[in-house]
Amino acid sequence: MDLTFSDREQAFRAECRAWLQAHVPSESLGSHNTAEGFARHVTWERELFEARWAVVSWPEEFGGRGASLVEWLIFEEEYYAAGAPPRVTQNGIFLLAPTLYEFGTDEQKARILPAMARADVLWAQAWSEPEAGSDLANVRATATRVDGGWRVSGQKTWCSRGAFCDGIYGLFRTDPDSERHRGLSYMMVDLDQPEITVRPVDDLIGDAAFAEIFLDGAFVPDRDVIGEVNAGWKVAMATTSSERGLSLRSPGRFVATADRLAQHYRAQPRASQRHAVVDAWMRSRAYRDHTFGTVTRMMEGGHIGADSSLNKIFWSQLDIAMHETALSISGGMAETEGAWMDDYLFSLAGPIYAGTNEIQRNIVAQRVLGLPRK
Repeated sequence: MDLTFSDREQAFRAECRAWLQAHVPSESLGSHNTAEGFARHVTWERELFEARWAVVSWPEEFGGRGASLVEWLIFEEEYYAAGAPPRVTQNGIFLLAPTLYEFGTDEQKARILPAMARADVLWAQAWSEPEAGSDLANVRATATRVDGGWRVSGQKTWCSRGAFCDGIYGLFRTDPDSERHRGLSYMMVDLDQPEITVRPVDDLIGDAAFAEIFLDGAFVPDRDVIGEVNAGWKVAMATTSSERGLSLRSPGRFVATADRLAQHYRAQPRASQRHAVVDAWMRSRAYRDHTFGTVTRMMEGGHIGADSSLNKIFWSQLDIAMHETALSISGGMAETEGAWMDDYLFSLAGPIYAGTNEIQRNIVAQRVLGLPRK
């Protein structure tokens, strides 16, 4: 792995840094977990798209710049360093899109990706169910074959910002006699149907961060099935690799938080937290270097695979540690806790979403370390 950036990569960094400095909103857009705040974030996403910064690593035909994965990581670093708004398109561009690139048809890519990049169609991940959270293979939502497609029924829950999105993607059991990982199909579902009820679910601070979705015979055309029917588990595992290991939580997010933590400490030095601040800074850089190593391997034809579970455990624990340290530095002073407290509450969800860390440790033990099942 060579961490020396080429002239092209340095020029790319300078270009995106200059654009972000000139265009990042000077005032907060508000919570993206409210209808009003979400709409303002969508407007920002469209500004990114018009300047071709929304999906830099995508082909130009879909609205991207054809940037390399290294350049994408550079953009992410500059994006978070500039204090730019959270990406409300993330569950589409960082999770569904990589899945389409790997398993989607040419027709699906041409139809879905440009609208996703423009933020004209917003997507929510719909995996969890009342009886299928970390145990995703316990999916009970069903899809029944009809002329031209499928009728889907069941309940999905914990769909991030699902109350404001246009479509969902997830697993449905297409073989009624199947069990566990078999007989599942990966489908995209248009939420604008009378057979679908979307119910907002508030987070700890009262914003509609999630939604539970009730499906009562909603229609999914055959063209919205990703991959082969009854082989959706393989497709879903590709999505989890993106979610846990690379795109959803890029290192730029944690490097920027560690830098902000260091500034917070310098403004209110507390000797008892000095080592924790240094540790956070070092760990954020370690994650950055590790990710560049992963990207190097991927650019040479490799895959991230089960290593994504290691990443997920690492960044979720780092996120909590950094915010706990920040609150300890503040010492309960409300004028300095504000954003740190909100972000701390969100960080607590890190060990749960994208597959609980308990499950990830089992995956690491079995598939990375080669330990036997108990």
